[in-house]
Amino acid sequence: MTDRRVVYSTEQGKSNKPQKARKTPVGAGSKQGVRICYERKGRGGKIVCVITGLPLASEALKALSKKLKAALGTGGAAKDGNIEIQGDHRQKLLELLEDQGFKAKLSGG
Repeated sequence: MTDRRVVYSTEQGKSNKPQKARKTPVGAGSKQGVRICYERKGRGGKIVCVITGLPLASEALKALSKKLKAALGTGGAAKDGNIEIQGDHRQKLLELLEDQGFKAKLSGG
């Protein structure tokens, strides 16, 4: 009875099999590219456009956010690698990002 296989252990997780490593980090956006999505949920009914998948460092992300906010005359923020712009400006954001050299797509409702 000493040849039992360990089914669960806190040291190694649920099984003894090693976990597969991901080829790309979660949220990297390497395959999907730049997406402009429309969100209202969890924001008190306020509409926000969220730009995800931008391959920029945090300082460049903040600079791009500032340019977009100034061009649209609205508020927003650069958070967690994404840019949030207040209001529904999807078409204008699409044009502005393409002018900056990004290939963007509209996503969501």
